[in-house]
Amino acid sequence: MWTILLTLSICCCCVLGGGPKADDYKMIMDDPDIFMPCRDPPPGSQDVFGLMNIDELKFTLNGDNIHIEGNATTVWDIEPNDRIAATGRLMHYDRGSWEPTVFSIAANDFCSIMYDPEQYWYKYWTKHITNKDSVESNCLHTKGTKLIHEPFDLNMIISNVRGSFNGNYKIILTMEAFDEKNIKRPTSICFEIKGDLEKI
Repeated sequence: MWTILLTLSICCCCVLGGGPKADDYKMIMDDPDIFMPCRDPPPGSQDVFGLMNIDELKFTLNGDNIHIEGNATTVWDIEPNDRIAATGRLMHYDRGSWEPTVFSIAANDFCSIMYDPEQYWYKYWTKHITNKDSVESNCLHTKGTKLIHEPFDLNMIISNVRGSFNGNYKIILTMEAFDEKNIKRPTSICFEIKGDLEKI
């Protein structure tokens, strides 16, 4: 999820380029249904509903934030020993097309660092999962794992940015599973989160 919620959540990092002043930007989402299918999904991929059942997870608008509470249950049909590789890319809508930006994040083994406090998904998502012991051991590759969330506001900030980043953006989140022989599973995950970046 964070992805995810990933998630995300997720493509927030520093740009060390030139310029006299760095600014912070916040992603504003005007629709609580924040997870959208990928516009150009990889073959064999599923959207967020192929990763987990979020029927018990409630999303509501709370000012400029998305308020999240409830539970999610993993449904991705892969093996418990699989390695999950996760990526997040920030895209900008410019002149009728989505263009890549310098913002991206990648984890070759997501489950090994799912609860690492230095990671962005921990800041925005996994620190709010209260049943850490079972989730950390099962991760996202054990079907039927329940992720119990404390209520929290999703407040996505991109910090220390030099240059103008106002406008319409989206985060593309992908997950791929690899077996013990490092062979990619045929089913992957791809979904998007869209919003506007505004300087704060």
